[in-house]
Amino acid sequence: MSDLSDSARNHASMTGASDASAFREAMSRVGGAVHIVSTDGPGGKAGFTATSFTAVSDAPPTVLVCLNSQSRAGIVLERNGAFCVNTLAAGPDSAALADVFAGRAGLKGPDRFTVGTWTEGALGQPLLGGALVSFACELQSEAVVATHRVLFGIVRAVVIAPPGPALIYRGRGYRTLP
Repeated sequence: MSDLSDSARNHASMTGASDASAFREAMSRVGGAVHIVSTDGPGGKAGFTATSFTAVSDAPPTVLVCLNSQSRAGIVLERNGAFCVNTLAAGPDSAALADVFAGRAGLKGPDRFTVGTWTEGALGQPLLGGALVSFACELQSEAVVATHRVLFGIVRAVVIAPPGPALIYRGRGYRTLP
């Protein structure tokens, strides 16, 4: 690989990887689909908004999702042993719902589920009506990395809606991906 061109060097700034604010700024430029991760069971009902979600393997189907280690939802999810990842379609209602589950609307815990249309999914987890896709997952394992928990789930069922535009988070705001 070659170094940055002279033109790129004139428009880019370099900073140390240990600079947290520069890292956050850099990550704000990386777009990600918006998901609501939900759980219900003996540990209670909880959910959170996530953009850090990805496939790990298709044999067996495995995904991972990350959340802050201080989040109450992580403890609830661990006790329940299962979760559902609901990928949001684009639209103002979806952006408002993402804000609710991100804690920006003042609702906490089970009260967050008063917004949106929820049914029970294959593993008993809350399934969001109108999601582009929902993955019902059994918690396989988790790891704590720095300030976050990385949760690995075996996908036990999927619900796939008709294709449509997705809600994306980039530049500290919601966007639409056709």
